Amino acid sequence: MLFHLDFHVEYGATMSQQDLFATWSREAEAALGAKQAGVVVDLWKVAGERRVIAIVDVDSHDTLDEISLTLPIMVEMGQHVTINVSALRRYEDFAGSVNRLLQS
Repeated sequence: MLFHLDFHVEYGATMSQQDLFATWSREAEAALGAKQAGVVVDLWKVAGERRVIAIVDVDSHDTLDEISLTLPIMVEMGQHVTINVSALRRYEDFAGSVNRLLQS
């Protein structure tokens, strides 16, 4: 199952920028490991924002939930991170459905 994850990262007034970078470094290591393992299809950092976009391929909603709750950035500063999630459908599958519906 493919999902689009849109992470918006803020940080509290008591957290230094260096602490944020340390957390983000641990997150980057985990994210790139997941990409190498094939769970993360691709990742993008939005220029000029504390925002990361990921496409992930997992076997269930439950797996997605477990992964998102255990990410380093969520464990260390989850109260300052918002994740917007969208389930994705391959366009080829959608086009096939449209063509079948057109025939009925």
